[in-house]
Amino acid sequence: MDITHIEHIGIAVKSIEEQLPYYEEILGLKCYNIETVEDQKVKTAFFKVGQTKIELLEPTSDDSTIAKFIENRGEGVHHIAYATKSVKEALKKAEEKGVQLIDKEPRKGAEGLNIAFLHPRSTGRVLTELCEHPEK
Repeated sequence: MDITHIEHIGIAVKSIEEQLPYYEEILGLKCYNIETVEDQKVKTAFFKVGQTKIELLEPTSDDSTIAKFIENRGEGVHHIAYATKSVKEALKKAEEKGVQLIDKEPRKGAEGLNIAFLHPRSTGRVLTELCEHPEK
C-alpha cells in the first residue's frame, strides 16, 4: 500500500470546545485548524504531535456516523489514518487482498486530503483511514 506514516488518530468527542482545554492547557498542544466537513456531518479540530496529528471529531448532526459512534461506544478513539502516496492504488491493493472497503473511491476529507476508509471487519476491528495529500 505504500504507507509512509500515521497521518492522524481520530478521536470522537461530543464537544470540541469542552475538550480543547485538555489538549491545549494540559498537554500543551496548539489547535491549528478547526473546520466543518459538511458532507460528513462533522466538525474537526487538529493538533500536531511530531509528524502525527490528533483529530477531534464532533458530530454536527444526530444522524452522523460520529454521533452514532458516540451513542454506541462513547467518546474515544474512532480511527487510525495512514498516509499513502495514492489512496486509489491502496484501495485497489486492499480489495485484491480481500479487505472489505467502505469507500470504493477516494473522497475529499478535512484539510483537503483525499481519503477512504477500510471496514473494521477486515482490519482487526480498527477503523482504518487512508489519506493522500493532493499534489500541490
